[in-house]
Amino acid sequence: MPYFYLMIAVIFEIIGTAGLQASQQFTKPKPLILTAIGYATAFYFLSLVLRTMPVGIAYALWSGFGMVLITLVGFFWFGQRLDWPALTGLTLIVAGVITINLFSKTVVH
Repeated sequence: MPYFYLMIAVIFEIIGTAGLQASQQFTKPKPLILTAIGYATAFYFLSLVLRTMPVGIAYALWSGFGMVLITLVGFFWFGQRLDWPALTGLTLIVAGVITINLFSKTVVH
């Protein structure tokens, strides 16, 4: 269940962050409601993950997955482009998340 809760937390973090971008610096109120709901739900499910997973590992996975997925949302929905150094950094983040999941004994499997 921890990974299921983690994925729900990541999905709602993406919803919250996309809403934050869509609010255009807090000038559009409807996306702000989406942001508040997204982040509140994300933190709730992240708190459930913390029952069984160390906070550092849970946060690394949550933020790593979140960064990669919000980058895809930014690319496809908001038309944001990244340069090679940014893509390289994201690749390293993915490598770190994979390493944690495959080799760390502190992660719940």
